[in-house]
Amino acid sequence: MTAPAIETENLTKEYPHGFLNLKKRNSLEGLNMQVETGEIFGFIGPNGAGKTTTIKLLMRLIFPTAGTARILGKPISDIDMHRDVGYLPEQPYFYDYLSAAELLDYFARIHDLPATVRKERIEKMLQKVGLETAGKIQLRKYSKGMLQRAGMAQAILHDPKVVILDEPMSGLDPIGRREVRDIILGLKHEGKTVMFSTHILSDAEMLCDRVGVIVGGKLRGVGAPEQLVGVKAKATEIFFELTGQSAAPLLAKATRTGDRYRLQVPEAELYDTIDQLRAAGAKILSAAQVRATLEEFFMDLVEADRAQAAAVEVSGK
Repeated sequence: MTAPAIETENLTKEYPHGFLNLKKRNSLEGLNMQVETGEIFGFIGPNGAGKTTTIKLLMRLIFPTAGTARILGKPISDIDMHRDVGYLPEQPYFYDYLSAAELLDYFARIHDLPATVRKERIEKMLQKVGLETAGKIQLRKYSKGMLQRAGMAQAILHDPKVVILDEPMSGLDPIGRREVRDIILGLKHEGKTVMFSTHILSDAEMLCDRVGVIVGGKLRGVGAPEQLVGVKAKATEIFFELTGQSAAPLLAKATRTGDRYRLQVPEAELYDTIDQLRAAGAKILSAAQVRATLEEFFMDLVEADRAQAAAVEVSGK
């Protein structure tokens, strides 16, 4: 059995706060999580949930209060292991007087890439992220999306086995998000493991083999998006036209578009509703099941966490 590409065990990070920093606040609490080799794993949660803290711990930019983590089967304290990891922070800062090609040359030297392969590798990376015609332009003249793609290029320049991206699509327009999504999918096709954090749930549903949901510093769920939200339909949408008598009680709940009506009913009421519509002379055009979305699952967790936090605050007064 292949070992997980990324694994954490009871990973915890506390920060001091309050008067004289005498109190402790858990930014991350007892994280137990695995990212399988070769998958795209989305780490989703609201702002302040602990996503960036987790990634910084994995990259050894900060140190845990408790717990351990391993990447490619080696502890994160193993410096040599990090040669096989690519990383893009949430808000990367690059020397903006450099061109993209010069930036990549700078990082290629940091990674000790031989001079004989540097030029070819840089050209390949610029092409991979769609910057081959802009490689000699200064970064200060780049758009947000172009800067993000340049950052992706530096993260994969040294051909890492694991790529960790912190909010790679944050602040991008739809075109920029699509470009970054295409790059991430390309990395998966090359057999690389990709972990990225995001609060853009549509991107997670579109890209990820599995997601981990973190709220309030705690992992609240892990699995394929469709597994987390469940496969059972929550309701059925019925589209119909009225050709005869009025169906006033049902129309009060329906949405009208032109001559058509749309009505969403719970599964338990489906057949009774269809009978009522037919009795009222309605022509049923279609019926389709409505399933819960990842966003609804996510919002349920967030609201439950807020309610719990409010209850704790009240009880502590």
